[in-house]
Amino acid sequence: MLGLIFSIIAGISMSLQGVFNTRMSQKIGLWETNTLVQGIGFILTLLITLFLGNGNWKNLGSSNKLYLLGGPLGVIIIFTVMVGISNLNPAYATAIILISQLIASGIIEALGLFETKKLQFGISQFLGIIIMIIGIVIFKWKS
Repeated sequence: MLGLIFSIIAGISMSLQGVFNTRMSQKIGLWETNTLVQGIGFILTLLITLFLGNGNWKNLGSSNKLYLLGGPLGVIIIFTVMVGISNLNPAYATAIILISQLIASGIIEALGLFETKKLQFGISQFLGIIIMIIGIVIFKWKS
């Protein structure tokens, strides 16, 4: 149940962040907004880590260095969401982002990449993605 609640919060937060960042970027610029958002996020995360962190930095050496790409991916995510929302609209851009996420996650799980448990990606998952794509087409259909 906790995973469901946090996933809902993540989805709502991502939608709000996308719109907020896009509107800010229209005033100060895309990279300026990305810098500001990442900087504020870093400061907040640093403070939370100082007071609530319970991990162990010493384990960084035994971690897969590929996973450090999460930082640059955050920059790419914020930038591409802003461009997507600017050129489409929030709902349409988010729908495309969600389908892209599902496809990428499905591939990661189907192949068991990045220490992820390998799961079957069967016909029902493919049908689900196809139905979502049809939903986007219907959503954007102009009568």
